Amino acid sequence: MLWVQALHVIFMVCWFAGLFYLPRIFVYYAQADDVNTQRTLATMARKLFKFVTPFMVLTVIFGLWRLSYQMDYYLASTWMQLKLGGVALLIAYHVQCGIYMGRINRGEDDKSHVFYRFFNEAPVLVLFAIVGLVYLRPF
Repeated sequence: MLWVQALHVIFMVCWFAGLFYLPRIFVYYAQADDVNTQRTLATMARKLFKFVTPFMVLTVIFGLWRLSYQMDYYLASTWMQLKLGGVALLIAYHVQCGIYMGRINRGEDDKSHVFYRFFNEAPVLVLFAIVGLVYLRPF
């Protein structure tokens, strides 16, 4: 059971690395004046998104596997329900990153670097909440 939990955490860390860096690429793209720089950043964003998406899937798979060991206990726990809500928000955030990445690669992006700077902070807040819920188990 511990190796399932370890793999869940490892893939989560890999996924978060992408969730932290991908919007940062969006910031640089929005600030870039040079078309070649924008093309390079758009390519980087596309490749990074494709690279980290399997980490999201594996995080969910190993998380559900771990959850299955004590399903009744976990699903009855408020902290776990909130954690799963946070995971749902992160999946939605990941999908939104994919939407922004697609717009950037099609040359349809209309967001400012300031927007992307704020957008970049969202997964940090969710990470704090999830880690706090898992280790402190309030409620």
